[in-house]
Amino acid sequence: RTYSGTETEGQLLNSFVQYFGDSLGRKIKRMPLIEETVLPGDSLLTLPVVIIGNGPSGICLSYLLSGYRPYLSPEAIHPNPILHTKLEEARHLSIVDQDLEYLSEGLEGRSSNPVAVLFDTLLHPDADFGYDYPPVLHWKLEQHNYIPHIVLGKGPPGGAWHSMEGSMLTISFGDWMELPGLSFKEWAASKRRNIKSDRVMPEEIACYYKHYVKVMGLQKNFRDNVYITSVSRLYREEDDEGRSQQNEDISTQHLEMEDGQKSLIKRNWEVRGYQRATDGSHMPFCLFAENVALATGTFDSPGRLQVEGEDFPFVLHSMSDFGAAISKGKLRGKADPVLIVGAGLTAADAVLCAYNNNIPVVHVFRRRVTDTSLIFKQLPKKLYPEYHKVYHMMCTQSHNVDSNQHSAYTSFPEHNVLSFKPEMKCVLQSSSGLKKILKFSVALVLIGSHPNLFFLKDQGHSIGHHSNQPITCKGNPIEIDPYTYECTKEANLFALGPLVGDNFVRFLKGGALGIARCLAIRQKKKHELIESGDGGGDGVP
Repeated sequence: RTYSGTETEGQLLNSFVQYFGDSLGRKIKRMPLIEETVLPGDSLLTLPVVIIGNGPSGICLSYLLSGYRPYLSPEAIHPNPILHTKLEEARHLSIVDQDLEYLSEGLEGRSSNPVAVLFDTLLHPDADFGYDYPPVLHWKLEQHNYIPHIVLGKGPPGGAWHSMEGSMLTISFGDWMELPGLSFKEWAASKRRNIKSDRVMPEEIACYYKHYVKVMGLQKNFRDNVYITSVSRLYREEDDEGRSQQNEDISTQHLEMEDGQKSLIKRNWEVRGYQRATDGSHMPFCLFAENVALATGTFDSPGRLQVEGEDFPFVLHSMSDFGAAISKGKLRGKADPVLIVGAGLTAADAVLCAYNNNIPVVHVFRRRVTDTSLIFKQLPKKLYPEYHKVYHMMCTQSHNVDSNQHSAYTSFPEHNVLSFKPEMKCVLQSSSGLKKILKFSVALVLIGSHPNLFFLKDQGHSIGHHSNQPITCKGNPIEIDPYTYECTKEANLFALGPLVGDNFVRFLKGGALGIARCLAIRQKKKHELIESGDGGGDGVP
């Protein structure tokens, strides 16, 4: 790594001083950031919350931790009479201060997390029935509810939305992509952006998220160009701690060693990484946190077939790489088709992209075209005509129907890729065992993506529903308490968004609500303990 000079490090340190205020400046200068060779001491600053990921999940959580509180609007009537009655019972309280389990009881929706369904129906009442009711909530900024936190992201606020293919429309309506307190339609109108349909381009959404952070006054909580290298627990030997040091963390957990050694105290989190400067240099840092919230999404690691030849340079795994190849003219005039593998919406986007650029396509996927679990079966034709166009081709332009494989499009349902060959050939196998060899110009494998939690112990495999398996948004999301979003297998570690199965923006906001309520309760208890003289320091009970 290239270590930056003292001037650059000083600038980053000063930004933390400004962030926390002059009253904490002297303590912060002692250590919010250190070189990775330096060992942390007990007197160093510990942040209440560090959020990893600055996409819509991290932005929404920052919004709530900054003191914004949702209340039932004075004249609002929720279409669900039972829920409305519950809301009326505590109209004077913000939703953050109410019993989320009680409010969400009996609600049904397209998320398996009850708080996600609750918050969605408050922000978009009866949206799944086709209604466009306004939110029943209004928002207040309550400065006394602010919980100090920092949001760390690789790029600008908005996360992966800044790197998505710009020519495609979002699967969700623009209104469903918006965050609390700022209407997407009103924002678009104020920017004189011509939104021609309810669905919008990722570029618009990315711009909206970046603007949201600014207009809501959240910039001080965000750090861009930050890459996390490790998140780990700190431990201390109990016998080596004085009483004052033990009280630093009210929530200490005692771990007995199997071989009879000293008992250990499980303390706060240590977050290490580096910030990349404009000149490309890396500035290492180390932060300490009482709580860590994982909001990284699932776009870090593209899904792989795990077959021979997949690492050849002509086998791509992202739409951005495919778009770059088209824009550079690498596929212009090629006689052989593009090979696209996958049957999801991203693969359909690739088919459309190639089709619109007059590039022939061979489309390979494992499922039958009649499979009810195909995403196309869940999308109304009127709202998603382009995807149903792809689905129609998948059904009617199969290799069995059209033997001319150099036409604009040919599908190979119920086929698996066995290998890629260096002469740009692919070996396919049908469900009946028949093998076929195809020649192609470039291959594009789009079979989903997975989160990359390499910075956690065992890459986070221990915190999923199925232990010792990689975290995936569908098959093995992080196991959480359904109302606090705290990991059931690791205290003071939270997760939200796709990491817990909420892939749609409209549902990830519930995770921010659950975490904000949990941390608000703990902060209140901590302050009560400090005021009574029973505890203090940097821990959260």
